[in-house]
Amino acid sequence: MKARHQLRDGVDLLYSRGCATAETYTRLVLECVRADDVSQAKRLQSHMDLHLFQPTKTFLHNRILQLYAKSGNLGDARDLFDKMPKKDVYSWNAMLSAYAKSGSVEELGTIFDQMPSRDLVSYNTVIAGATANGCWGKAFEVFVKMQEEGFEPSEHTFVSVLKACTRLLGFRLGKQIHGRVVVGNMEGNVFLWNALIDMYAKCGDIDRARWLFDWLVGKNAVSWNLIISGYLKNGQPEKCIDLFHEMQSSGLKPDQVTVSNILRAYFQSGNIVEARKVFDEIREKDKICWTTMIVGYAQNGREEDALILFGEMLLENVRPDSFTISSVVSSCAKLSSLCYGQVVHGNAVHMGVADQLLVSSALVDMYCKCGVTADAWVVFTLMPFRNVVSWNAMITGYAQNGKDLEALALYENMLQGNIVPNNVTFIGVLSACVHANLIERGQKYFDSISERSGMEPTIDHYACMVCLLGHSGYINKAVDLIRSMPHEPNSLIWSTLLSVCAMTGDIEHGEMAARHLFELEPLGAGPYIMLSNMYATCGRWKDVACMRSLMKDRNVKKSAAYSWIEIDNEVHKFASEDRTHPEAKEIYEELNTLIRKLQETGFTPDTKLVLHDVGEEEKFESICYHSEKLALAFGLTKKPHGSIPIRIIKNIRVCGDCHEFMKLVSQATGRLIILRDSKRFHHFIDGHCSCKNCW
Repeated sequence: MKARHQLRDGVDLLYSRGCATAETYTRLVLECVRADDVSQAKRLQSHMDLHLFQPTKTFLHNRILQLYAKSGNLGDARDLFDKMPKKDVYSWNAMLSAYAKSGSVEELGTIFDQMPSRDLVSYNTVIAGATANGCWGKAFEVFVKMQEEGFEPSEHTFVSVLKACTRLLGFRLGKQIHGRVVVGNMEGNVFLWNALIDMYAKCGDIDRARWLFDWLVGKNAVSWNLIISGYLKNGQPEKCIDLFHEMQSSGLKPDQVTVSNILRAYFQSGNIVEARKVFDEIREKDKICWTTMIVGYAQNGREEDALILFGEMLLENVRPDSFTISSVVSSCAKLSSLCYGQVVHGNAVHMGVADQLLVSSALVDMYCKCGVTADAWVVFTLMPFRNVVSWNAMITGYAQNGKDLEALALYENMLQGNIVPNNVTFIGVLSACVHANLIERGQKYFDSISERSGMEPTIDHYACMVCLLGHSGYINKAVDLIRSMPHEPNSLIWSTLLSVCAMTGDIEHGEMAARHLFELEPLGAGPYIMLSNMYATCGRWKDVACMRSLMKDRNVKKSAAYSWIEIDNEVHKFASEDRTHPEAKEIYEELNTLIRKLQETGFTPDTKLVLHDVGEEEKFESICYHSEKLALAFGLTKKPHGSIPIRIIKNIRVCGDCHEFMKLVSQATGRLIILRDSKRFHHFIDGHCSCKNCW
């Protein structure tokens, strides 16, 4: 700081005295370079222009030019370059550096082509600039040209070209460059060796990368980070963890990049506890470490922990970026936590990242998965730019929330905008056709997949068509489609068919689908339970007992059914006939009152849906106290009045009786009830449901 003050005083003195000598200008310019002070350099240039001083050599202007280039002042650099009466190769190289730093690759090429003569630095600058700005083909083109003009590539040249090979996965060319490095006896350069390790690792030859790493003398933190990252990208997290311990034993201190990679390795291997231990041991956590931990939690089903950690991150005054925010928003979506999602949305607006594509697309998805498509639409329409992910979020969101025609209309708008649909787009479109029972339109969309997207229909698309045909009463056509598939039918196909058969009561095809599922997923409880329920509906209790016996013999465990409701930022969980809640007495009183009121209007609980061979009284008790009904009753006791919707989540599909019950309660109370089950959203209002024909 003292040097800068002295420099400024020196330039001030110069302005007070008028014209100066070449020696004075040279001394002050060199001081500007040493202090990295662009503002004083500009003042010196202005002073020279003011007094019509023209250096006899290029040295003085070149030094100022290089300072401008280094600091990214492209405009000032270009202005000075154009004024220079004499230019040498150093002047041109300084301009190449300025354009490379600014990312102006096209202008970089233009300047390069205009050069009257070039040296090795010229070629290296263009190759490095093109590589850094993603123009890898241009980098290779200049690399070939330099050799044609007789220049021998240096270690810096090879480092840049190897980076381009890495990005283009140019394994063959990378191996050729490795050979040139060996022939040129350049193995002692750790930067070049690191580039080779990175190239081999990212091109998939992790064993060769490890061989290079083991032979490298004088490994630095970058060397360790590259090989650890390579193992991570090649799906070998255990090797990453072993290397991390080796690095610590070698006496080299891991940096933030190392820690971030190790956190990812622990998450990839499913060892969340160890990841948290490593995270807690870091004294100074940067944004990357916080984000890695939050994303790891979110991707491993620990969404609540992700939200808690995000709160801690803000308390530590670490500013999240768009990637952090989008991960937190996605966690809110998985939890259907609208309240927290709205808070995070507010944070994103405050931080100025709400309009960024990654965040806004996540917000659209979050609002849709919380059942608030109106807010999702507002975010969607305000997006300055949309990609296929954004469109998919809105289309799928509409389809999941019963706005099927809106989903299809939006798809047509997407096509008019010349956005190419992908696999996810057609899943959303076909799902909308399933919910709206649009069989001909669904068939048309299915047939257009190859033409519109350039890909063949996937197993997910076939599953949608099986569902559409089955729902429309064409079970035989659905089975024929399965048999004609180019893919081997997997558990998704057979479980879709079984689900359709359960709804239509087609036991013959249901048994066929179940047999395939027993082979593909012998420990999955779903097929056993679904087939058992189909038997129970028909009163075939011996077959029901047989299914249960089979489950017991094969040690198949049934997952319990739960429902959740969020009241005042606190989530409450219920099971069927649950009396563990602290307010169980009030909940059951409210629910029994509702049942009595509805019975007075003609409602009768559908005890046929109780799939146990028990008496009517026991069936009545069982059907009336399902988890979603308890959650609804609790919501009504805590929020008896107002226009705020009651939001409930259930981990399996809502039963027919509860579905009918929700419709009638919405009519009797005038409240909007939004239920998200394992299949879709149900918006109950004034005695109707958005799913229209799903029951």
